[in-house]
Amino acid sequence: MMLRMSTSLIRTLREDPADAEVPSHRLLLRAGYIRRAAPGGYTWLPLGRLVLERVTEIVRAEMTAIGDQEVHFPALLPAEPYRTSGRWTEYGDDIFTLADRRGAEHLLAPTHEELAALLVKDLLTSYRDLPVTLFQIQTKFRDEARPRAGLLRGREFLMKDAYSFDLDDEGLRAAYGRHRAAYQRIFDRLGLDYTVVHAMSGAMGGSASEEFLAATPVGEDTYVGCTDCHYAANTEAVTTPAPASGDLRAHPATEVHDTPETPTIASLVALANDRRLAGRDDWSAADTLKNVVLTVRRPGAEAPELLVVGLPGDREVDLKRLAATLAPATVDVFEAWDEHPELVRGYLGPQILGKLGVRYLVDPRVVPGTAWLTGANEPGRHATNVVCGRDFTPDGTVEAAEVRPGDPCPACATGRLTMRRGIEIGHIFQLGRRYTDAFAVDVLGPQGKPVRPTMGCYGIGVSRAVTAIAEQHHDARGLVWPASVAPCDVHLVAAGKGPQLDAALDLGARLADAGLRVLVDDRTAVSAGVKFTDAELIGIPRTVVVGRRLADGYVELRDRATGERTELPVADVLEKLLHG
Repeated sequence: MMLRMSTSLIRTLREDPADAEVPSHRLLLRAGYIRRAAPGGYTWLPLGRLVLERVTEIVRAEMTAIGDQEVHFPALLPAEPYRTSGRWTEYGDDIFTLADRRGAEHLLAPTHEELAALLVKDLLTSYRDLPVTLFQIQTKFRDEARPRAGLLRGREFLMKDAYSFDLDDEGLRAAYGRHRAAYQRIFDRLGLDYTVVHAMSGAMGGSASEEFLAATPVGEDTYVGCTDCHYAANTEAVTTPAPASGDLRAHPATEVHDTPETPTIASLVALANDRRLAGRDDWSAADTLKNVVLTVRRPGAEAPELLVVGLPGDREVDLKRLAATLAPATVDVFEAWDEHPELVRGYLGPQILGKLGVRYLVDPRVVPGTAWLTGANEPGRHATNVVCGRDFTPDGTVEAAEVRPGDPCPACATGRLTMRRGIEIGHIFQLGRRYTDAFAVDVLGPQGKPVRPTMGCYGIGVSRAVTAIAEQHHDARGLVWPASVAPCDVHLVAAGKGPQLDAALDLGARLADAGLRVLVDDRTAVSAGVKFTDAELIGIPRTVVVGRRLADGYVELRDRATGERTELPVADVLEKLLHG
């Protein structure tokens, strides 16, 4: 394959687009790989399409290598299967829905667990038909409220999704392991620096899941690692080590104090120490119990319900973490204080919540026998020695507090957590029988009785992987594609309009005949300097400059990643490019 820049739809930009927020978005636009078509929607231009196809080829090859079979489901689906599974309401506003001319409701599929289960129900009848794994590479849709960062958070994206069906949980674990290993091979081949982390299953359901996160400062996910062990998790999935319960009788009775003008934790701690509340002058924010009022709306519910989350005062509620825990319910900050005068803003304590019928969930650090400085449910008043299990009884625990660097590792006794940001490029799930139960998918087992298969689900964001690669492989001058996914193997630059141009086209044809992908900059209306700048911006691994030394039979070979430059005879170029 040989592309000529003089005739190809390749348009580079000198300046950064105003709406480009992250390096990948900026560079993919400037280098002529994509073009914005609508909010959250992008056109893949010829160079971008070549990169996307190479990523797709790697994904497909590794899926077929482990025995997965490729299918292609429709993207426009009837609502009924998703109503049956419950996900029509669970997804809420995140899916695109529409009605056809007869009024029948449809959706643009975000994932296809329902369709995969129905296909297996339709075609497979015996245990001898299992195990089986089906996969597809297809455009998916999600109604993002705030599309951003180019391909990183769009409304339309290319995804590989696979669905395994096994007779038992042992088979599911084996399928999960195969896909986990295949994903590692895929991301290794893509040249990505990634971490496999424990994750939440969310609307997908299931008993276990892991994410593959590509490390980058602009990533939307925050994940942790441990200084002493191999523990890694998305912050949404981090569990908090709980202290041992204490003796409820070890604390004196609750005492209420006047604490005027202390609506914040900092002002409360300062006053408590100044006045030696409960005989102490060593109060810290961690000794206070903060009670945050939120609203939670369950799928299909007409109105939200109140939820109060109690946590140590030195922590903030992480709404993203809480939402992941309570999914598919949605969480919002409570604002209607005037409608609920029984909830005293800034002075709310847990002592009355049970009587009010308000659901109260606490951080795992709030265990029976712990005593707190917290609100007294009166304006300008707080209480000391408010003991969990004596003065209030939570409805349960919830992982809602922010995770911080230095927090103890939940997996080992000595480690501390470190934090990084990353882009989710893959997610694998042990779904279990949620979907086969929903659609009564059974096969005849070896004992002649019906057996219900168990499912796994395995997703890769193919277009998102392109973004992740661009985020990790660029410099100040432009993109620096790994050879495995670059749109071309070599970029030929004709640094002249006479014999250099003819020689570049001739050399390009010979390289293409040898099986290399070649881009030739044969433009005559731009300077050599512009061509060199564009070559670095486009980021193909190797550039061959056909310039002044052509008269001596030499060209220059440039390595985009290292910047190394080598002069070599024209006759040796093919051998050098093929064999190094």
